[in-house]
Amino acid sequence: MIAPRLSRIASLCLAMVLLAMAPFSTLAQTAPAGNAHPESHAVSEEGAALPNAFGQVLMPSPFDTARKLDFASKVDLSPLRGVAVLHNGRVKILDTLARETVSSVVGRKKYFDTVHADGAKPKNESYDPLFTWLDLVIDPAYYLDRPLIHINYLPLRRAFLEAAFPGDSAKQERWMKLTRITPVIAQQFGPDLEEQHAFEEPYRAAFSRVRSAMALVAESRANWYVIAPESPDLPWHHLAELPADHPARVAAAALGSAWRAGDAPGVSAAAIALASELPKINPSLYPTDRARLELVYNRTNAFEWGYWLYTLSFVTLILAFGTGRKWLVATGIATLFAAVAMHGFGFILRCLIAERFAIQNQFESMTGLSLFATVAGLAIMLVRRQWLFGAAAAGVGCLVLITATQTGIPGKHIEREAAILNTSVLLKYHVTTVLVSYGLISLGCIVSCFYLAVHYARALGGVKAAATGADAMAAIALNTDPAGAPSPEAAPETAHARTLKDLDTAQMTVLQLAFWTLGVGILLGGWWADHSWGRWWAFDPKETWALVTWIIYLIVIHLRFTTGRNRALVTAWLSVVGFIVMLWTYFGVNLLLPGLHAYA
Repeated sequence: MIAPRLSRIASLCLAMVLLAMAPFSTLAQTAPAGNAHPESHAVSEEGAALPNAFGQVLMPSPFDTARKLDFASKVDLSPLRGVAVLHNGRVKILDTLARETVSSVVGRKKYFDTVHADGAKPKNESYDPLFTWLDLVIDPAYYLDRPLIHINYLPLRRAFLEAAFPGDSAKQERWMKLTRITPVIAQQFGPDLEEQHAFEEPYRAAFSRVRSAMALVAESRANWYVIAPESPDLPWHHLAELPADHPARVAAAALGSAWRAGDAPGVSAAAIALASELPKINPSLYPTDRARLELVYNRTNAFEWGYWLYTLSFVTLILAFGTGRKWLVATGIATLFAAVAMHGFGFILRCLIAERFAIQNQFESMTGLSLFATVAGLAIMLVRRQWLFGAAAAGVGCLVLITATQTGIPGKHIEREAAILNTSVLLKYHVTTVLVSYGLISLGCIVSCFYLAVHYARALGGVKAAATGADAMAAIALNTDPAGAPSPEAAPETAHARTLKDLDTAQMTVLQLAFWTLGVGILLGGWWADHSWGRWWAFDPKETWALVTWIIYLIVIHLRFTTGRNRALVTAWLSVVGFIVMLWTYFGVNLLLPGLHAYA
């Protein structure tokens, strides 16, 4: 008894020492240059000096809202979606560039106009991102007085609106809810406001985003680097660099003229011509197959469909546990397989498009973590034939993918990553192993929560309620044979103990895997750090907190050697604590603390 207790005390003391050292160890530390992300430019400086390949912009715009909406509903831009374009050091497609541009400018997936019909409630009408992006190139004057530029920092948004609408609080509040201001407001009041808040970091960051958005509005025409090079070591060329009589330039000019005239059939015909001419230029170096893959990736929205399927699977399985209906179990498991297939499809496509193992930024690591967790949960479920692991896998997939796709996590767009991430093949083994461990920790937390629910249901609802309610639910989740279990009516205490024992076995199955996987991941991380940075350990925040997380599960393992009656309950609570610490290690350290892992 004494040795295990001393071991637990020593582990706790070590964790406290590491926690105390974590804030101070980074003060004198600077990340090597290879940690920096490649420099990103909203628009190409060289392209900005070239003429607009789509012709002269008209001032003012020939469109009003009604005409613009009608025109957008009739034009067919689908041939242009898969056209390859070089932007920010990566060859992508126009559909991707349009999505990225609109998201950066508008702060949402699509730009929308508010239509005020007579006697009807105002209605928001959205536009396809590709249409909006082309409209910014051909008819930017339309947006000068429209709410277009997203201001995410509330004090700055308030300052802009107070300057634009002094004394009109009602109008200010209406525009505050839009979250956007017009380019005219940004241009008119931005310089003075930026000078007033020049020494305030949140304002500086917000103004940087505003300047980037304004550049995209004014110079999106500069990003038309759609001409494949003559050889792989040469740069891509801008559409405006082609001779004026080249078929692609002729098609672009025709598209611009038809667009400004509101001629939807003419625009559709010119789009077909332009999309067919561009791949003919240096066709051997035109990335036709990869462009098709990226278009499939954009169209399927695999990660968003994945979280809906995971949600459906999780809800269905929980209902199955509560009602005992076998068809709900079958439906939940089938939906889980569909979710994993959709999730894996999206992950593989991203790897092929990015031409790397896609785990190198926060968004990618989250999609990878959730995929590894769900595959692990699915495998354990199939081996042990216990549906609880399937429900845990669905819960992890649902929560992580929703967070990744709906909360603005950095790295959603496929771009180049920090140079340090390509120094050794060890990276993918280290990061993948750690992400698998985080996924197992998440699975273990859900299983432990199930244990806690069953344990405390007895205390809150009485012995009989526990035996007939929570225990029955757990029996279905664990797929236990009722014939082999003690009769709940005859021995409720025994039946409840059997249920908790089965749940404890389930949680320990996952937590032991998490313990060993995280330990191996930390060792691989030290090996990679020595290869890349020339040292095995430097008490970087990420390293320190990963070790703290591992120590929590080391304590769990130590507890299993004691003879205390409540060791399963303590294990469950430590599993929850470990999950919370893992969340800080994963999110807090990456996004809030400076260090060598700031790129992650």
